[in-house]
Amino acid sequence: MTQSATMNGAERALDLTSEGVGEISAALRQLLADVFSLYLKTKNFHWHMAGRHFRDYHLLLDEHAAQILAMTDDIAERARKIGATTLKSIGDIARNQRLRDNDDDRVPVDRMMAELRDDNAQLMRFLRAGHEVCARHNDVATTSLIETWIDETERRIWFLTEIASGM
Repeated sequence: MTQSATMNGAERALDLTSEGVGEISAALRQLLADVFSLYLKTKNFHWHMAGRHFRDYHLLLDEHAAQILAMTDDIAERARKIGATTLKSIGDIARNQRLRDNDDDRVPVDRMMAELRDDNAQLMRFLRAGHEVCARHNDVATTSLIETWIDETERRIWFLTEIASGM
């Protein structure tokens, strides 16, 4: 049986091999878990913000959270478009996330900003690794999406770095 005969309809239409779909969907699953994790941490810090710059930081983190949440649907739908499944539950997120949660009751503002900066930097590294996987399998559509997410993530890192350096 030829390789194309073993591919499902979505793989044939997208010109991806079964191996490619498997590797890309695994990368997307982890990215989606990390993005959900970062979204919730960003909202956690948004909700628990206090101090002199409360309003500015509260609004900034709300803006960041909205941008991060917007990524989730695109990531999940991309996995579905290539014929794969995606995350199904909070437990599934927990099993696939690589970013660490923060369940502390009180987090100082400077630590919030530094932690979000570091988590966004780690997400950027994960995005770049995912981009490499997609490029290796010539998945131009997913690499293009990831390039946009990298740019957005770099902007968040820039803002958080500037704030953290001024504290």
